[in-house]
Amino acid sequence: MSNNTGNVLLALLTGAAIGAGIGILYAPDEGKKTRNKIKTKVVDAKHDITERLAHAKDELTKTVDEKKELFEHKLEDAISAMSYKADDIIVTLEHKLEDLKKKNAQLHK
Repeated sequence: MSNNTGNVLLALLTGAAIGAGIGILYAPDEGKKTRNKIKTKVVDAKHDITERLAHAKDELTKTVDEKKELFEHKLEDAISAMSYKADDIIVTLEHKLEDLKKKNAQLHK
């Protein structure tokens, strides 16, 4: 879940909670009933937010695990490619060393 989506979700939930609270406070009802309605709405909102946060956490964990796996795969590929290149460089250097040894031997004759 992107940061913007999280911000929008939080703003919507906050607006809904505030709107529900204002609506209940201005409704023509007894104080005890109003307090019970507010309590019920707060509990419902808390439950809804808890569920949404748990879902967001699960999605984030899933995304992180996927990105970690992709990174590890790319890292393995890079290490493997570097290993092959290092082997090629070593072989090339060994050939050049042999050539230099031959030239040195010819110069000492």
